[in-house]
Parts: sequence; structure tokens; C-alpha cells
Amino acid sequence: MKGHRSDMIERPSPNHGPRTPGPVDILLLHYTGMVDAGQALARMCDPAAEVSAHYMIDEDGTVCRLVDEDRRAWHAGDSYWAGETDINSRSVGIELVNPGHEFGYRPFPDAQMEALIALAGDILARYPIPPWRVLGHSDVAPARKQDPGELFDWPRLAAAGIGVWPAGPVADAAADAEAVARDLAAIGYRMADGAAVVAAFQRHFRPARFDGRIDAETAGLAAAVAALTG
Repeated sequence: MKGHRSDMIERPSPNHGPRTPGPVDILLLHYTGMVDAGQALARMCDPAAEVSAHYMIDEDGTVCRLVDEDRRAWHAGDSYWAGETDINSRSVGIELVNPGHEFGYRPFPDAQMEALIALAGDILARYPIPPWRVLGHSDVAPARKQDPGELFDWPRLAAAGIGVWPAGPVADAAADAEAVARDLAAIGYRMADGAAVVAAFQRHFRPARFDGRIDAETAGLAAAVAALTG
């Protein structure tokens, strides 16, 4: 049984199905966006909700396993990355307990981040997931989602070898909308989502300002991140 560890709490969800044939090559991170962990677990284990993830990590670092990695958990919804739309079949999904923007969004505690780093490291050892395909829900569904949000510590994750982050200062570039669109498409974003894509990219790589506007800093970051992808 993939993903089993003795320190995990087993909370099986009925909400899963078979994966379609193909590689598992995305690690997708979410926040629960509910008042507390109990409500999030109840929803992901409710057949009527038709939603789940493979794992949930509480703020104290407790890890719950809901769906076996061999199965297709239902966490991405209507989503897209690099030409693929069945993100659920291609991904392992992790929910991080956090009230989210609706119920009092707050930073992710150290214990939660450390548990995520350990769990993600285990997952990456099992699947051919390249660093540039460690993503947030807002990356694959920018018109619908904003999690894990601007307070999530992507640089800390990248420093642990999980995901990508540009090394050192990034030079600004000309705010050329066509060039930025090419870079964002090369990274994997669906440009049909328009300004929401730019905002999602900024939320991930420039969390201090995610206004969806193409400026020199965003252009430079887009070029730098595109250079880090396959």
C-alpha cells in the first residue's frame, strides 16, 4: 500500500476512483479552507461531498491518510497544467489545514511545514515528479482557487529540494505581455484564464503583490521560472 507510514492516522475516504493510465507527475498542494481540521476531514470523508485528497496535514504536523496513492483522489476539480486536464489522475494531493481566505487565513506553522517537507520528500522518492510540477491549487485552477495562498512558504519548500524557486535576485524585464504569456505557458499555465493566471503566478512567486498586472518584476520572474522548467 503506497504512502503507508506507521506515524500516519488512517482516515479512509470513500471519495476516489481508478487513475487513468499515465504517469503520476504532479504534487498538488491545497489548504482546507474550513474552520478546523474536524470539519475538513468530515467533508472529505462524506460521499455526498465528492471531494478528497490523498493526505491532510494538521497545523500541529499530524498527517492523516485518506486515499491510497494508487487511487485517483478528487481534489483538483476543473484544472489544467501543461496541456493536461485530468490533474487528479496525474497527481498526489495534499491538504494543509488552514481556515483559508474565507475563515481567517494565517501562516502555516513550522510543525505543519516540517511534516509537509517529510511527506513530500517521501512522495517524490516514489514518483517521477520534477520540481517544476510541485504546484498549488491556484496554479492549476487560477480562475477558481487561491490556495495554498500568498502566506505559503514556497522558498522553504524549494530549499528542502521540493519545488522550484529562482536563486538569488531576479532582474526585471520589459513588461512585454506577449513574452510573459509565452513564459507562463512554458511553465504550464493555461493562458485562456487571462489575468487570473498572472495573479496565480504572482501569488506563488511574488506574494507581496498579486494584482494580475504584468509589470517589469513579474516579467523578470516569469522568465526566470520558465528557465527552471523542463
